[in-house]
Amino acid sequence: MPHKIFLIGIGPDGITEQAAALLDRCPCVVASSRHRHLVPDGKEIIAITPVQQTLALVAERLQNGPVAVLASGDPLFFGIGRTLLQTVGPQQLEILPALSSMQLAFSRFKEPWDDARFVSLHGREAEHVLPLILPHDKVLVFTDRDNSPNALCARLLACFTAVDDAETPARYEVMVAENLGQENERLSSGSLAEIAEKRFNDLNVVILKRRPGPAAFPFGLESTALTHSRGLITKDEIRAVTLHTLQLPKQGVLWDVGAGSGSISVEATRLCPKLMVYAVEKKPEEQANIKANIRAYGCHTIKLVPGEAPALLAGLPDPDRVFIGGSGGNLAEIIATAARRLRPGGSMVANAVLPQTASAAPDLMRDHGLSVDARTIRVTKIEEKHNEELSPITIIRGRK
Repeated sequence: MPHKIFLIGIGPDGITEQAAALLDRCPCVVASSRHRHLVPDGKEIIAITPVQQTLALVAERLQNGPVAVLASGDPLFFGIGRTLLQTVGPQQLEILPALSSMQLAFSRFKEPWDDARFVSLHGREAEHVLPLILPHDKVLVFTDRDNSPNALCARLLACFTAVDDAETPARYEVMVAENLGQENERLSSGSLAEIAEKRFNDLNVVILKRRPGPAAFPFGLESTALTHSRGLITKDEIRAVTLHTLQLPKQGVLWDVGAGSGSISVEATRLCPKLMVYAVEKKPEEQANIKANIRAYGCHTIKLVPGEAPALLAGLPDPDRVFIGGSGGNLAEIIATAARRLRPGGSMVANAVLPQTASAAPDLMRDHGLSVDARTIRVTKIEEKHNEELSPITIIRGRK
């Protein structure tokens, strides 16, 4: 029978008697620098990182006896437990969890956590952080040196300031717990602006708590509920079919080119809150409309990109989906750029009002190696006293 790995969680009170007894049985112990003092003399100590190298050494040592792995708190909560389960399997593991820093933080601030979400920012690039945070009213965040509490709060403030939103920041309370369970433990709380001005020890967790805004359904905004100019908005029925055709992923990048009022961006964000949406729009009046709609519906993961495509597309991350609502006469160039940058398995959708656009767009997409399908939608709105025939719209999709 193969030897076992004892995965031992270390809590604020150190190591338990049961864990100590298991540790005594193991000639080899995996531990970080924080936990090395807990290892009895005479044991071989393997550093916990780099993980792949450590796993290879553990596999060798298991030939000679059991191995102990020391980890903070609950090893299955954003810890090495998942990696070990995937690598060696559950049969070879015995797990002894301790209190996690998450539980300690919520207890210190006397805050229930059964309604919270949990996010780890370890190794995350800055542009991927906000879509993980903004959809939730209560979230505990495991930070790292680059994604520190003050940096996180500064990014949130910049996001709200970009759309002239002074109301949403006032709904946030931020709680920071440093060095939990240690003599130099420190608890801080304040507004986004207050925490953004402070500095913190690297060993911390953050709780972001936001007073809920008005409850709203996730899909189906009517045009009258969106700020727009002179009726220049993707009509409700066309918007519904467009979003269906886009087949949005839960996470990823959407370019909304010629975003107009931002109706597609807003509905996409409400459907998929973790999607990174870039609304490209050149008209100042429409840019103001987009900001207003972001504020109204709390869609702060939308990034307004003021200016004209395709030039501005060079600075955006590669998209999983592209919607072309307007091209400003640059349809060929926009499709060429989008097709080149589109990630494998991605798709672009263009809505055409004019017959020449409906004819040109499919050929342009095929020229760049996309498989194309299209549909023309004719909508008759039936009111109590009259019917309204809307102009037909052709929705063209190209898949990579």
